[in-house]
Amino acid sequence: MLIAGTLLLPDDRAGGSGVRLATGSVLARDGLIVAVREGVTADKPDLGGDDALILPGFIDAHVHLPQFDSIGADGMDLLQWLDRVIYPAEARWADPDFAGAMALRACRQLASFGTTGIAAYLTVHHEGSLAAARAVESFGLRSILGQTLTDREAPQELTRPPLQLLAETEAFLDSFRGNPRIQGAVTPRFALACTPELLAGAGALARRKGAAVQTHLAETEAECRRVEELFNGTPYTDIYERAGLLGERTILGHGIWLDAVQRATLARTRSVIAHCPTANTFLRAGSMDRAALRRDGVRLALGSDVAGGPDRSMVRVARAMIETAKARGDTPPTAADCWRQITTGNADALGWADTGRIAPRAWADLIVAAPDVPWRDAPDPLACLLYAWDDRWITATLPAGKIVHQSA
Repeated sequence: MLIAGTLLLPDDRAGGSGVRLATGSVLARDGLIVAVREGVTADKPDLGGDDALILPGFIDAHVHLPQFDSIGADGMDLLQWLDRVIYPAEARWADPDFAGAMALRACRQLASFGTTGIAAYLTVHHEGSLAAARAVESFGLRSILGQTLTDREAPQELTRPPLQLLAETEAFLDSFRGNPRIQGAVTPRFALACTPELLAGAGALARRKGAAVQTHLAETEAECRRVEELFNGTPYTDIYERAGLLGERTILGHGIWLDAVQRATLARTRSVIAHCPTANTFLRAGSMDRAALRRDGVRLALGSDVAGGPDRSMVRVARAMIETAKARGDTPPTAADCWRQITTGNADALGWADTGRIAPRAWADLIVAAPDVPWRDAPDPLACLLYAWDDRWITATLPAGKIVHQSA
């Protein structure tokens, strides 16, 4: 498949970590990019053309597939929202057929917004989680997926004994060993919902299997207070570190209410905070101090956190990252920073060197778009594209070179 237009390429010149735009073409074969020809277009490409914008597929570093039908449940704090809205929604995944069908619907929605890679939570249900993961696998998104681990502080139908959860998680991890596009993750919901026994077992399992870890960290003050009560005042990051859950393959959602000592722990362990600005605003959780985390050397990613986050578009989530920094009085990320974050930046944070970029030997995870604004003549074309972005511009989304979303 030959795809031509203006390409969004990594810009690592002079030690930079941005992006740049260049006319060119991409040749993809068997799901991989085999050639990138900068400055060379094609008279009759399979996709794209002179007016097309070719982007790496967007990557969402923190999302909940069982929550896609719960977007917009407003007026509650996190713990109320979980109890009244999310736990009833997740209980429906006891039916594997429902779970698989819903996961497929979520994949289609994500692809329509240009997302080709996700780090996603499923539910506590083993068979439902397996069915959902198989649906994601068949659809083709590059994925980190985890059966959620919960053994307390949740409805009875959503808790399981620790040993059962750990055995099921090991089986889940083993189910996807042969597919380079999908990985299992050890996924404790958060410290509030897990006993020390479950957290320690999860950490041991992640180390033994070399698996990624997903969980939540310090999203709201009320959550932090309850965690302090349950763990005798132990700092939140210390709870995870003592359980062996921190490390360079750990993705921690939110990370709002952290002091300098906890930020230092995250930096030392090379753990990743997935910033979720739209969710933080929607649930009135607070605003993450991105400047302090960056200053202290903490690795960052960006996530939609659907359904806490109401936006499925990673471009809108990236704009919210700018707006949050401005509201805090911090120097905001640039438009180039945003485009880099939702492509190469998130890929690198998730340990994926083979996606999130238009480069030879990377997966052909691509977006073809047709902007209807004069962005090339703008003072900052990247900023024009970011702020004027319309998801209806997306004419094709291709995970691994397969068209899964296409519009006229």
